[in-house]
Amino acid sequence: MAKKVVLAYSGGLDTSAIVPWLRETKGCEVVCYVADVGQGADELAGVEEKAKASGASACYVDDLRDTFVDEVIWPTLKSGALYEGTYPLGTSMARPVIARGQVELARRVGADGLCHGCTGKGNDQVRFEVAFAALAPEMEVIAPWREWSFTGREELIAYCKSKGVPVTSTAEKIYSRDRNLWHISHEGGPIEDIGKPPPDDAWMLTREVRDTPNEPSRVRISFRAGVPVAIDGEPLGGVALIDRLNTLAGEHGVGRIDIVENRVVGMKSRGLYETPGGTVLYEAIRGLEDITLEYRSRKLKDQLAIEFAELVYAGKWWIPARAAIQAAVETLAQDVTGDVTVELFKGRVVTTARSSPSSMYAESVASFDMAEGYDQADANGFLRLFALPERIRASATRPADEALA
Repeated sequence: MAKKVVLAYSGGLDTSAIVPWLRETKGCEVVCYVADVGQGADELAGVEEKAKASGASACYVDDLRDTFVDEVIWPTLKSGALYEGTYPLGTSMARPVIARGQVELARRVGADGLCHGCTGKGNDQVRFEVAFAALAPEMEVIAPWREWSFTGREELIAYCKSKGVPVTSTAEKIYSRDRNLWHISHEGGPIEDIGKPPPDDAWMLTREVRDTPNEPSRVRISFRAGVPVAIDGEPLGGVALIDRLNTLAGEHGVGRIDIVENRVVGMKSRGLYETPGGTVLYEAIRGLEDITLEYRSRKLKDQLAIEFAELVYAGKWWIPARAAIQAAVETLAQDVTGDVTVELFKGRVVTTARSSPSSMYAESVASFDMAEGYDQADANGFLRLFALPERIRASATRPADEALA
C-alpha cells in the first residue's frame, strides 16, 4: 500500500473530500498537485491554503499553460481532430500534461502512489490511468470514487464538514464543469434531459445569439507552419492569442456545442461545450489549408484527423501511434503559412479571405476566361485515360450481340 500519494487536486468538493479520506482510510501522506491549464484565477485563488487546511502535507501549483498550448493544443489543431466530427477535445487534451506533471512531482517528492478524483462512469479516469500506466507503471493508483461509499454531493459535503475541511460547494450546485484555456464543459442536472434544449444558465463563455452584436467583426489570423502567431498583425504568444480569441468570439456567441457523445466506457452522455477561440482557429486553419494543401495531402490529413481525435479522446497520448500521426501532420503543415480573415456574427464564424506565399490557387488557371497556363484541349487525353476503367467494364459486360452491332 502506498505511503505517500500525490493527488491531482482542484480544490473542488471531490478532491477536498479525498484528502482526509486518503489519510483516514489509507493511512498515507497526501501531497496535492494543482495544474494551471488556464482555468482562471478564481479557481486557483487560495488553493494551496485550502489543500493544507484539508490535511495535505504540501501543495504544488504548476503553471502548464504554455506547455498545454505548445505540446498539445497546437498539434491537435494542426491535425484537424474533432471527436465524432464535433467536439474540439478541450477536456481530453489537458489530461496528458496534467498526468505527466503529477508523475514528475511524485518522483521529486518520493511518492509511491497517484490519485485522481474522477468518477467510475467518466472518461477522465481512463485518461489519467492510461497516462499513469505509460509514464509510471510502478506506482499504485488510487481512485476513491471506485472505492468509497459516498453516493452524492450531500454526503460529500457532510463528510467534509465533519472533518473540518473548508468547502464552498452546496447541494444546489447542479452542473459539473471543467474549464481550461481552450474551453469549458458543462454536464449534469437538466443537461441530462436530451428531450429539452440546453438551459440558458449553463453557458458561461459565450453570449446568447439574441444578445450578440448586430454588426459582424472581422479578425485576421496569421499562421506559420500551422501555428497561429498573430491577430490583426499583432504577434502574440499562444496563451495570449487564445485568450484574445475567446473574448472576441464569445461576444458573438461563437463556439457552442451540444453533443450526445459516445464515452470510452461505453455509455452515451450529453455535454455542452464552449470553445470560442478554438472554433475560430479550426475554421481559420481549414480556410488556409484550402489553398496550401493539394488534394492527396488534404485527404490524408482528414483521414488521420479521425484517428488522432479518437486517441486523444481516449487518453492514448503517450503511445507511438499518436506520435507517428503527429509527425505526419507536422510534415503536412509545413506550407500552412499565411493570413486568414474570418467573420464573427450571430454564433457563426466564416472564412472570408485568405492568402499564403505557398498558395496553390492560381486565379489565371482557375478563371473561366481563357488564359495562359491551362490548355482546355489537354482535357481530352486526361478524360480518355481517367474514364478508361469505365469503358473497359462497359465493353466487358455488354451482351455479345450488342457488342457486335
